[in-house]
Amino acid sequence: METKIPQLRKKMKISQAELAAAVGVTRQTITSIETGKYIASLPLAFKISRYFDKTIEEVFIFSDTEDI
Repeated sequence: METKIPQLRKKMKISQAELAAAVGVTRQTITSIETGKYIASLPLAFKISRYFDKTIEEVFIFSDTEDI
């Protein structure tokens, strides 16, 4: 699943570690989400989206053709 997290982080000038601390996960989790190796749980997706003051759909790009 693609995300806009890297772009949003750069816009806010925050690191992966800062985002991770704000939403209660490790930096490695944020890295994995950004690279598509890990799909965020719904609660985590909400936390990340709220952090950026965006909807989930504005942060996470879901395609109907993706395997779930």
